[in-house]
This record gives sequence, C-alpha cells and structure tokens, in this order.
Amino acid sequence: MKVMTVVGTRPEFIQIAPLTRSLRRRGHQEILVNTGQHYDDNMSRVFFRELDLPEPEISLGVGGGTHAEQTGQMMIALEPVMLREKPDFVVVYGDTNSTIAGALTAAKLHMPIVHVEAGLRSFDRNMPEEINRVLTDHISNILFSPTNVAVNNLKNEGVTSGVYNVGDVRTDVVLGIVPRARERQAALLESAGLQAGEAFALATIHRASNTDSETRLRQIVDSFGAAEIPVLLPVHPRLRKMLDTFGLAFNDNVRTVEPLGFLDLIAALDACEIVITDSGGLQKEAYMLRRPTITVRDTTEWIETVEAGWNRLCEPEPAAFLAAIQAARGDTPAEHPDFYGAEGVSDRMIDVLETALQKAAVTA
Repeated sequence: MKVMTVVGTRPEFIQIAPLTRSLRRRGHQEILVNTGQHYDDNMSRVFFRELDLPEPEISLGVGGGTHAEQTGQMMIALEPVMLREKPDFVVVYGDTNSTIAGALTAAKLHMPIVHVEAGLRSFDRNMPEEINRVLTDHISNILFSPTNVAVNNLKNEGVTSGVYNVGDVRTDVVLGIVPRARERQAALLESAGLQAGEAFALATIHRASNTDSETRLRQIVDSFGAAEIPVLLPVHPRLRKMLDTFGLAFNDNVRTVEPLGFLDLIAALDACEIVITDSGGLQKEAYMLRRPTITVRDTTEWIETVEAGWNRLCEPEPAAFLAAIQAARGDTPAEHPDFYGAEGVSDRMIDVLETALQKAAVTA
C-alpha cells in the first residue's frame, strides 16, 4: 500500500506520528509531504525531532500569504507530486489550509482521500477551520472520526459511507510521551520563573478571532494580568505580531516564553493546574491529562468536554474570565468519561485502509 500524507502545521505533525510509525512498521510505503504552512522551527522542525518522525520525502515550502494564496499555492505544488507518485490513498488531517489543499487536489485527480479527525464541528462558519473541515469531509472517501459526536455530526449532514469511529489518534501520542516530558519540567519551569509545585495556568492564544481584534486582545491581556495565579504563555508568532501592532504588553503575572516543542508543552501541561486556550488540540490534550480548561471562544469542536464539566467556554471580558478561572480551579469533576478511545488507533486505521484496498482490487 502506498500512502501520501499531506501535513503542514504543528497539530498535524503531532497527529501523524503514530500513523507514520505504524505504516512503516507494517511494511507500507508512505510519502510524507510537508507543505511548509508552519515554517518557523519552533512551530515545525522541532516536532519532527521530538516525535522521532522521519524527514519529509517532499517539502513544498509554501508559507505565508492569505488563505486563498496559501491554499492555491499548495494545490499548484501538490498536483505534480500526486500525479508522479500515484498513491493508493491521500491522507489529510484536521482542518488547516494544508488539509483542504491536499483534499481538493486529490479529489480533482480522482484519488481516494482519507480524512483523519473527520466530523468535528464548531458550527461557526466564521472560522476558516470550520470551512476546511466541512468541505474536506464531504469530498473524502474514508473518514476516521475520533468520537461518537463526530460520527453523528457527519450523519446529520448526510455523510454515512466510509465513516469509522476509530478513536482519537492523539491517544497514541499524548499518554505515552508524559514520562519523557516530565524529565524536562524542572528546567522549563525555572526558565519561566516558576517554582516546582507552584500553581499556574498554561495558556495559548493564536486564533485570529482573538488576536486580530484589538478589543478582545486587550481584554485577554488585562484578564491574564489580573489572574489569581501566574500564567505561562508560549507566544505564537501571530500573537506577538498583533501585540506589537496594537501596542499591548502583558504584565509580570504572565510568564511569556517562545513557542514550545511538543515535549515541553506536555511537560507544562502535566505541571499546570488549569489550561486557558483557543486551540482545538490543547483542549483535547488537557482533557486527556485531566486538566480543567477555559476555552477563549464561544464554540468548540470538543463539546463533549464541556458537557462533562472539564471545559468552559468563556469570552475574554475580565470579570467573567476571572470568575471562570476561579470556578475551574475549585471544581474538578469527579468523573472523566473515556471519549477518545483506547491506544492502538493508528493500527485500527491501517486495518481499514488495507481492507478497503483489497476490496478495490477485487472489484477493479
């Protein structure tokens, strides 16, 4: 079996790790294509090193630009690669511009598309990620959903063929990497001016809806500064740019650091008391490690974490935000439902692909 994997951002680099290892261990050929969507070393290459990923066979080098420019340039670069390699499946992950570019290019070349993390919905069409994930789901041939909620979302849109609830592929990554991550905790906390055992919030802010609005970003700056515990904040390049644009700065309660690699992020997540984020991936990683979370959005793809009481949606208005922090610190739910399945997700995916390829060979 020949698989082409198209990725380009931090969440995708994390997600591909177990599937890439399983594909190669089981004797299949994988062509790993990095679009270059995240081109900063702290947002890309460090993840390949820390997760022991092979170097991409193909790097497209498509970085900045508008959504249209980036997606179009990726498609132009991907088309000759797909025509040359003729993979049995093109695998895309999540909801990025790399996702939709890989899926659209494969669809127009009549190549089977596999969407990992299918069926997620925020129901907010103002999010570019929502557009990407909806369109990708509706042109994919095999849809690997991480939860029952995701399967039902697809069913409600009339997508039922080729849908498999295999669990969440991050399950194969996050839990297994915690022991390695803990070895880095002491140095990480010291570099951020935090004491071992000190309560703190781990925060990440990067979505345009938060960073590109001066009003919202000012509220976030004020709320983090007034929080009752220190806030450890890895600064995403977009956040840094917009802080400079609006002339905003965090006070000393916020310990800003450069973007973290995956091991350091999990080290910080394992050590923190609560999480504050607008990231889809970190919401889920926090749930897996049982950290109460405040999501700085009014919607989430992981609504089950909200319903279970582990995640709170909150706008950045300081009074409401500080109340949410207090509630998250004082009210850890007694139950922790297993939403994301057992380890072995990547092998279950490969079983499905092998069976699909065999059936296609019989009917050809």
